Amino acid sequence: MAEVAFVVADDFEDSELEVPCERLRAAGHHVTFVGEKAGEAVRGKRGAVVDIEMAASEVAPRDLDAVVVPGGYSPDRLRLCPDVVDLLRQVAREGRLVAAICHGPSLLIDADVVSGRTVTSWPSIRRDLENAGATWVDETVVEDANLVTSRNPGDLDTFSETILRKLRAQHETRTAGRA
Repeated sequence: MAEVAFVVADDFEDSELEVPCERLRAAGHHVTFVGEKAGEAVRGKRGAVVDIEMAASEVAPRDLDAVVVPGGYSPDRLRLCPDVVDLLRQVAREGRLVAAICHGPSLLIDADVVSGRTVTSWPSIRRDLENAGATWVDETVVEDANLVTSRNPGDLDTFSETILRKLRAQHETRTAGRA
């Protein structure tokens, strides 16, 4: 099915990685953990550990159907990784799905994909998003074309279902185009 990259660094919010990842895998999608360096083990705020399978510099955006950005402090660390920022920018510009939750949308600022878009996030980054040209709203999940954003771990069910629905629609559009 879909190829989905989770971009992650140390101090990610465990549930914001685990819940969507589990739901995507259960639906038959392939998930890859992408970060600054392949082979590196990164730790969540609450003890989860994942191994970075691919460095962002090794990932071809055209090979991805979606990128998911969990929150926590991980997005702030990834803002300093030009390869991760560039990967997100390219995936978004190619019209593929980009989904970010909690503090995750802060990484989208550096990827230059929030200007003129409607988003949500953890409230503390609201001003940053608005200063980057986004319209911020306090809603469980916000969909703006290929961009999906969500506020916090309490929204994970709706966030995960939205990602799955958008991937189904993306697949149907591609399949219809080949018919």
